[in-house]
Amino acid sequence: MAYMVDISKKENVYREAIAEGFIRLRKETVELIRRGAIEKGDVITVSKIAGILAAKKVSELLPLCHTIPLTHVDIDLKLLDDGIKVTTVVRTNAQTGVEMEALTATSIALLNIWDMVKKYEKDEMGQYPETVITNIRVVRKYKSST
Repeated sequence: MAYMVDISKKENVYREAIAEGFIRLRKETVELIRRGAIEKGDVITVSKIAGILAAKKVSELLPLCHTIPLTHVDIDLKLLDDGIKVTTVVRTNAQTGVEMEALTATSIALLNIWDMVKKYEKDEMGQYPETVITNIRVVRKYKSST
C-alpha cells in the first residue's frame, strides 16, 4: 500500500532546505569549464537552470511528494581544483518541507554537469574512471515556529 500523507490540517509556515553534492572531474576538465571552452556551452549557467527546473518538478518525479509552491531556488556551483561543489537553497511557505526539492535540484545540476563534460572525462575505452558524483545530502533544514 502507498499513499500521500495528509497535510490538509497543517499550517503554512516558512520552510527552507539546503542540500549539497560534489562531482569529481579531471583537472583538465575543470580548467576547460573555467575558460568557457566546453563544447556544449556554459556548464555553470545551464546546470543552475537544470537544477531549478528539477526543483519545480519534484512532485512529478517522486510519486508521493506534494506539489509545493516554491518561493526561492538558488543553486551555487563552486569550481574546485578536482571538481564542482553544488549547493542548493530552496524556500517556501507551505504545509510541508522542501528537502526533496533541494536534493533533486542538486542531483540534477550534478547530472547536467556530467552530461555537458562527459566528452572530456572519458578514457580511451569510453569509460569514466575519475568521474564520480558523491555526498549528496541535506545540509540543513529549517522551519519557522510561527
